Amino acid sequence: MVYAPATDEPVTGVLQDLPWDLARERAHAAAPPLEAVEVALGDAAGASLARGLVATAPLPGFDTAAMDGFAVTGSGPWRVVGESVPGRPWAARRLEDGAAIRIATGAVVPRGARAVLPIEQAVTNTGELDGPELPEGRHIRRTGEDARAGTELAAAGTRVGPALIGLAATCGYDTLRVHRRPVVRVIVTGDELVHAGAAAPGRVRDALGPLLRPFLAEAGAEVDAVVHALDSPATALGDAVAAASGAEVVVVAGSTSVGTTDGLRPLLAAQGAELIVDTVACRPGHPQLLARLDGGPYVVGLPGNPFAALVAAYTLLVPLLDGLAGRPLRRLPQAMLAEPVQAPPGKTRIVPVVWEGSVVRPLGGSRPAFLNGAALGDALAVVPPGTVPGTPVPVIAL
Repeated sequence: MVYAPATDEPVTGVLQDLPWDLARERAHAAAPPLEAVEVALGDAAGASLARGLVATAPLPGFDTAAMDGFAVTGSGPWRVVGESVPGRPWAARRLEDGAAIRIATGAVVPRGARAVLPIEQAVTNTGELDGPELPEGRHIRRTGEDARAGTELAAAGTRVGPALIGLAATCGYDTLRVHRRPVVRVIVTGDELVHAGAAAPGRVRDALGPLLRPFLAEAGAEVDAVVHALDSPATALGDAVAAASGAEVVVVAGSTSVGTTDGLRPLLAAQGAELIVDTVACRPGHPQLLARLDGGPYVVGLPGNPFAALVAAYTLLVPLLDGLAGRPLRRLPQAMLAEPVQAPPGKTRIVPVVWEGSVVRPLGGSRPAFLNGAALGDALAVVPPGTVPGTPVPVIAL
């Protein structure tokens, strides 16, 4: 089962406590795709196709053996008259009735061959070959049976992974037309943070800087820097945001709430930023936000607690990056919830889970500041209010 967005209608106006599913949709719709660029195959991983991948010729391009053995025609026994191996086809090209050639997997099957007799079924004796009768075409991959020339193999918006790169190479591509990867600057805030070793009492080890760099790379973004901004002086956060003007997205971890040291919202208000999502009705991760500076980058505000920040990153940051990369909003699979999950009234609860057959079972370690459940879980389950065990819920693979 797949979780579909609640509505296809655009959300207009600034909404506080936006429902979780609508927040994802709004973040994805906020950003038009970045420009298309031509890149070498080896540089395309993680980007998204700006135009469909089309077979430039039939696949396979010739009749080819699917097994090691003998290409045969007519009824046995057969006379073995030659050999075909990859890169060196049999010179005569056409096989006459009652003849056979030794053939390797991937080699050209000559015209006239009826089937390929696997070597395990072949009986040879003084130049003659015998074996069972095989149906027409057995163990032969015919020209174009995988795809005809002009067939679209992958649509625009498809994320480029290793298999797609291999497919493009098979088709003869040396480059791919893709949307440029979004450039992201990460700003982790807080006077209390330390960046190496164990934290002393009253201090906290920064978990979000190390977490967000690989998270963003996996999401298809290019991270230009991860920097630390102190809570004081009050201008530190603004200076850090201004220094990120070359990025498409600025991720601010911490400073999203309304405490005395939380400076992101006053900064956005002072700069006349457009608020796109202003808090989400979920736990954890409620104070997250998405805004855009006038003429500048998008700003994604993540809570300072690590698990809450991870939830917010999946809620707003990943859909925003997918929109910039020209990818559709990710459709989430669903699984049955094995145990009850308590959610505050009107709030979606997001918890780490493990797969147990066709159901998911909640793990512990899901407090906002604790990443243990997310580190060990298979997925995050998105549990709307009022959900009872046995109900299918959306899941985000970890």
